[in-house]
Amino acid sequence: MTVDANLGGSAEAVSASELAEIGLRYEVDGAIATITLDRPDKRNAQTFATWSALARIGEHIPDQVRIVVVKGEGPSFSAGIDLRMFTPEGVPGQGSFVSAASLGETTFERRIADAQRGFLWLRRPDIVSIAAVHGHAIGAGFQLALACDLRVVAEDVKFCMKEPALGLVPDLTGTKPLVELVGLPRAIELCLTARVVGAEEAVRLGLAELAVPAGELAQAVQDLAGALLATDRGAATATKRLLQGALGRSLEEQAIAERREQIVRIRTLFASG
Repeated sequence: MTVDANLGGSAEAVSASELAEIGLRYEVDGAIATITLDRPDKRNAQTFATWSALARIGEHIPDQVRIVVVKGEGPSFSAGIDLRMFTPEGVPGQGSFVSAASLGETTFERRIADAQRGFLWLRRPDIVSIAAVHGHAIGAGFQLALACDLRVVAEDVKFCMKEPALGLVPDLTGTKPLVELVGLPRAIELCLTARVVGAEEAVRLGLAELAVPAGELAQAVQDLAGALLATDRGAATATKRLLQGALGRSLEEQAIAERREQIVRIRTLFASG
């Protein structure tokens, strides 16, 4: 299967065989969808096809799904960008940064926007996304974890924002959540030193909600998903929407938003007829 690296693939649902070729697995079990990065021999390195497939999964998530879990197969969550993208040959059928550099401004920007679509949908108010992170979460891997609402990490986790050390910037929607979570000074320090953040520090900085032994990661994520699903879906969606908008509003504006959301909830629950 060849994904159009410029246009980000088709809008059709991606098949299991296509995902396998790209290095992804996607499963839906009731209200929980699980996306697994499945290139363990490459430490789940990401390519243009990875991002296109993630976007297509997001476009076709079934209505019953409330929780999306993102995890990695093998010893790492994701070691970041596939290093073949830095070579003239690139990734077969997908091109490289060398070929991308010759694109026109509009086409180049659209190509990056298409990649970002694979991350943006994980913040939708009607779902809660959980990154189950172990081992390396480098660059694009770190940004994929940051794209999720919540992060549960194993004690062996290694976060690192590697892009500046490679001459690039983090462009997969990771800069805003990083600043919101750790503050501007710490975000600058983490990005420009490209140092590794382990599990204990990740929890302390707010990059992770919980750190557990590696053998307990799956159960911890399952327990969290169960607790989240116990909340009414309409209330959960409205509350997440309120919280997401809070940073961009004044106190008065947030109060107005709260009133409007509550009116809908009360009418939904108690209005007759």
